[in-house]
Amino acid sequence: MIDWKEPEVDFATSIVRQASLLSLIIEREMVAPALSKYDQSPVTVADYAVQTLVGHAISETFPEDPLVAEEDSSALRTEDGRAVLEQVRHFISSSLPKAHPENICNWIDRGRGKCSQRFWTLDPIDGTKGFLRGDQYALALALVVNGKLKLGVLGCPKLGPGWIITAVRGQGCWRAPLKNGNRYEPLRVSKCKDPSSAQVLRSFESKHTNEILMKKLLGEMEVQKDPLRMDSQAKYAILAEGVGDCLFRLRSPDAPDYIEKIWDHAAGTLIVEEAGGRVTDLRGNPLNFACGELLVDNCGLLASNGLLHDAALQLLAKKSHL
Repeated sequence: MIDWKEPEVDFATSIVRQASLLSLIIEREMVAPALSKYDQSPVTVADYAVQTLVGHAISETFPEDPLVAEEDSSALRTEDGRAVLEQVRHFISSSLPKAHPENICNWIDRGRGKCSQRFWTLDPIDGTKGFLRGDQYALALALVVNGKLKLGVLGCPKLGPGWIITAVRGQGCWRAPLKNGNRYEPLRVSKCKDPSSAQVLRSFESKHTNEILMKKLLGEMEVQKDPLRMDSQAKYAILAEGVGDCLFRLRSPDAPDYIEKIWDHAAGTLIVEEAGGRVTDLRGNPLNFACGELLVDNCGLLASNGLLHDAALQLLAKKSHL
């Protein structure tokens, strides 16, 4: 059982819960058009508001800890971003009533911290396109100490009734309803050993995977079920609760040199591992969170219930040149 009195555990679970509830409020109102980042992926008011909330909270509670997060305030500091900045201020005003535009930008930019012996990593809204569609998204916060994942929390507002999921190294993986409850139940991965019976999980967006290789893998596995397409680290939650069995994160042919970012996988990785599963890259190597913002030592990602992992790695080695 998790020691909920541990300061980092209580902090991370509480702030992700608070931020997840905030994201639901913003989603309901669907404020303003999204901005676009340099890579053309959408950024919503929710991304900025959540990172503001978490950046402020870490500054207050663990002021010595760096935060390595996805967003920065550069777009908000422009004339075009002024309206969005005002909307962020509106939505966080109930939590941070004294916030003004400069403070908001500074708290967002708290996420420009450098990886060190101990740091937090955040994806404020993982699966922004899912958020915009009213579909799955997740809020992901993890604590990394000496290159190892110590704590991971996912807020999954649209998964089932809405869940908050917490994993602590060596203490298991537990979930509770996002709203109205602290009744935690343990999560365990599935016991599926037969690849043909596996529920495979994959990215919702076709351009986020390798469709040809995916079809080859599913064919070799003789998988009977269609893959479950889903945005965000909510896929890790599905795997941890035993509904999914295997998750492939394949490099797209359109981005063959793409390197995964730590905030996209840190919390979900620990959640799967503490639920009894296994997470490696496509070559079978552990994910290395000690290299900075990018998983430069790794190629793609494979997560599973553990029982299917070696067989999946063998297929990957046969079907691709990684």
